[in-house]
Amino acid sequence: MNKEQNYEGYYYGLMSSLGFREKDLNKPVIGIVNSWTEANPGHKPLKDLAASVKEGVWSGGGTPVEFNVPAPCDGMAQLRGMDYVLMQRDLIATSIEAMVKAHGFDGLVFLCSCDKIVPGMLMAAASLDLPSLMLTAGSMVPYSDGKRSYVTPDLKESIGAWNNGTISDDDFGKLRENICHSCGTCSMYGTANTMGVFAEVLGLCPFNSTTELFCSSAKYKQARDVGERIIELVKNKITARSFMTKESIENGIMHISATGGSTNAALHCVAIARVAGYDFNLKKFDEIQSRVPLIAKWKPSSSYNLYDYHLAGGVLATLNSIKSHLHLDVPIAMGQSLGEILERFNFTPDNERIFSEDKALLEDGCFTVLYGNLAPNGSIIKKSGVDPEMYVHRGPAVVFDSEEEVMESLKNSSIKPGDVLVVRYEGPKGGPGMREMSIPAAMLVGMGLHKSVAMITDGRFSGASRGPCVGHISPEAWDGGPIALIKNGDYINIDLNKKTIDVELSDEELEKRKKEVKRPEKEISKLLKKYRKLVGPSEEGALWLND
Repeated sequence: MNKEQNYEGYYYGLMSSLGFREKDLNKPVIGIVNSWTEANPGHKPLKDLAASVKEGVWSGGGTPVEFNVPAPCDGMAQLRGMDYVLMQRDLIATSIEAMVKAHGFDGLVFLCSCDKIVPGMLMAAASLDLPSLMLTAGSMVPYSDGKRSYVTPDLKESIGAWNNGTISDDDFGKLRENICHSCGTCSMYGTANTMGVFAEVLGLCPFNSTTELFCSSAKYKQARDVGERIIELVKNKITARSFMTKESIENGIMHISATGGSTNAALHCVAIARVAGYDFNLKKFDEIQSRVPLIAKWKPSSSYNLYDYHLAGGVLATLNSIKSHLHLDVPIAMGQSLGEILERFNFTPDNERIFSEDKALLEDGCFTVLYGNLAPNGSIIKKSGVDPEMYVHRGPAVVFDSEEEVMESLKNSSIKPGDVLVVRYEGPKGGPGMREMSIPAAMLVGMGLHKSVAMITDGRFSGASRGPCVGHISPEAWDGGPIALIKNGDYINIDLNKKTIDVELSDEELEKRKKEVKRPEKEISKLLKKYRKLVGPSEEGALWLND
């Protein structure tokens, strides 16, 4: 603890009122940064895990002091609530930095789950560069009806099927009631678990923390281990950036791509790398992610849930399958190098859940980054979640200026096979907040349109999304990007093989249309107005404290 804050004994006096003794405060004081809340299932287990971390800190010779941060759930924050989700990634990062700088902790343990909290805490760790470790809550118990297992994206897709009359009210009701079968992170490879696994590969989080069930005894053992280990890191002055190196970030990105991760990783990995001091953008992300083959797919892109991933060997197993591409000499915070850990891990791919490199599902990762006259600064799609017959698609634009408009059109079944749904003014500034089109994307699947209809947006898609959905189109409509110039009926070409996305309009016509553009008007809060002024473009991670 920074004893400069101990002006005339104020520090000891104030902390004494909390029950700490002077000898406690002369030990390393560890900030337990907790996103525990009763507002969603992903974070509720963290209260109990924090207690075990504290036991480890005390046992290791330190003093734990817990504080909390916001923890929004993307699944709950739909429609206008989604305006406030991506911004909280940066809010979490900056609030942690402000608290830690004010109180001068010696080291930090980050307890987190869910889409924006894991990257937000990684950004804070990179910025503060103190001795740091992380632990995620673990995964939700999958729901089974005795025939198959279900996870949260199945509920979203069932909305489209229910709207279509494909499933009954009773079946839909049972799914809605039971699909979140316990606490923990949703049992699929969405953004929350993609970024949790990224933290493991980065070296700050114990391996298999993310895929392990939230209720397992292993989680509590991990928590005590983390509590003890953070004291060793403090005593040896080993800080977060010792592990958050350029090479470890590359390892994390390659692993995300090899295992079919969320497109939101493109935002978060870029943001984390930039906060850590590296020159990084979407183009660099693509160069790294395309180095590796796709060797695994999990729900929603396959029938296997996150606990199936754990039973198949977890993160160490998938790292083994792409071992030849990795930087193996990077250190791991819990001890040893990545190469040394993998050397001890004896694993043979089953080529059903986890594939060997010579039997890879795709040659160049799970993502395709697209450029063209519609996305001069780039866009992204999760190729591994797209039916190959939709790798190349040409169709007329059906234009919407908000998520609500496209949802209404889908409910009214006015979308035709072949269409390209254009959802704009949903970017970081335009939303503002870069909402994810998770429900419209899932409705397309539920309505059986994902093999004939594409959707493109300057917003983003959920890690639970699949189908021909292109997001992060930049420049966004609010900044006058070409997506703002499209009209109903304009033909759009998407080619995942050539990595292009274009509208069939001449440069002259596009220039002419710029004079006709009028931004849609909508009332937004003062907070969102401030965010709109601060936030950077998606290809640079949508940071609100942009360089």
